[in-house]
Formats: sequence, structure tokens, C-alpha cells
Amino acid sequence: MFDNLPTTGFLRHVRACNRHDLSGFRAFSIEGVTVGQVRTGFMERLLTLGLPFLPDAGGITLHPGLDGPQARTRAVASALERLVADGVIPRLRGEMYGVTAGWGQPLLMEMDRAAVPFFGVTAYGLHVNGFVRRPEGLHLWVGKRAMDRGVAPGQYDNLVAGGQPAGLSLPENLVKEAWEEAGLPAEMALTAVPVGTVTYLMEQEKGLKPDVLFLYDLELPADFIPRNTDGEVERFELWPIAKVAASVRDSDDWKFNVNLTVIDFLIRHGWLTPDHPEYLDLCRGLRR
Repeated sequence: MFDNLPTTGFLRHVRACNRHDLSGFRAFSIEGVTVGQVRTGFMERLLTLGLPFLPDAGGITLHPGLDGPQARTRAVASALERLVADGVIPRLRGEMYGVTAGWGQPLLMEMDRAAVPFFGVTAYGLHVNGFVRRPEGLHLWVGKRAMDRGVAPGQYDNLVAGGQPAGLSLPENLVKEAWEEAGLPAEMALTAVPVGTVTYLMEQEKGLKPDVLFLYDLELPADFIPRNTDGEVERFELWPIAKVAASVRDSDDWKFNVNLTVIDFLIRHGWLTPDHPEYLDLCRGLRR
């Protein structure tokens, strides 16, 4: 379905995160606002459940009698439990994501994180590039994900990264994730500087991932050693920026979307320059 990708280079990672064919998807809407995209087959399965799902202009919507976010959340959660029992979707994670018409817009409902890609709902997250300045140049803290992770086991990751759950602000989530993943105290985590976003639209077996990653740079003291507290990271290593760049360019050892956050870091810190033949395509491609 998709073009073959090259095995080296930076741009291949951007293209991998933006491979999709929308012809097999239909709109998922709430109150007349499209909030996601569902595979045709999954939509048909949802409609066999009956309420709360209804057909709508070739797509699917929620029953208009569900008045407000809480009622929608409860009704969809009940349907999701049936889908889990039938083996249609994997077990739920108990972490709720907000469903809105866009960042900063009113909450329409909440949905379990495990179900979000099946509905093609935009998911938000934050990624922190933790770095150290040394006389010989920038060094980046790299986390190696634990082998029991459901996504990208054993692959390299940012110092801190996590999805954005409902009910938390970005600063609150930053503090939470920074402590859980790297043992960073709150006062240190909050010195992280917001530096933009990376966005992509990726088709996976489950469905669509129209993801938005909020990026932060965090300069750390030379004597700080991160330590994982939640078991998600096997170990941390401090790499020279040239080693980081070569690894992203020449291997598939990094979690798929972390490649993009690192490439953005390389561009912003002047390691990847306009002299590189992929430069313009990278700058365009990091923002879907």
C-alpha cells in the first residue's frame, strides 16, 4: 500500500510517520464536528452494537441524546468493554485522553488511551530532550526502553516522554512524567523550555495516529544522573550529539516518533544545517 522506504537517512523517519491511505476510513463526529477517522470495517462493527453509535453522512456519530462529556464518556466506555470482551480491541489502560475539536477547545468526551487510535482521535503528548553542554559539544541523554514495553521495547527514547491525559495541564504532566521516567524533581523539570511541536499522521494496524507532540529542551547540570522510577526505562546513556545523529540516520533503533523529536533538536541546535540535502523536506515534514 505504501512506497518502499530507504534504509538510511533522516527523512525516511518522517515519511514513515506520515504513511497513510485515508480511502479506507470514515469520519467519526460528535455534535457535527469531526473528531476522528475510523476504518470502514471497525465502523461497521461499532454500528452492530447499536447505541451510542449512529450512522452519519457515510461516517459515524454519537447519539445526540447523550448530553455532555460525562454521558458520552460513560456510553462509549460501556461499548469499549464489549469490544474488549469480543477481542476487537486490546485491554483498556485506565488512562483517559480528552476528545476535542482541537487543542484548547472544550472537552467533548474522554476516551481510554488504548482505544484512541481505533477512532483516529488526535492524541497529544510531550517529549523532553535533556542535554548537557560539554567543552567538546552537546551531549544528549538517551533512554533505552525496557524490554517489556508494549510499544518499541528495547528501543531508544527521549529523556522524558509521555501522553497527555485528560485533567492535567502540560506543566503538571511534565512534572509527573519527569519524576516517573527520569527522577527529575519538579523544580528542575519546570526549567524545561517549550520549543514547539512535531505533528504527523500515521496509519497503523489499529487505525490512525494524528499525533501532536509538544517539545521541550531541558539543559541539565553536568553532574546530574537520571534514574527511572516506573520501570519503563532500562537505563540512560549520555551520548555526544554526533553519535545521536548517526544512530538516527543509519539505524532503526529509536522509537518511531522519537526519531522526529531528535531530528527537530538537531535542526534547532544547528547540527543539521541547510547544506544537508534533506533539510527543507525535514523542516516541512516535521509539521504535518
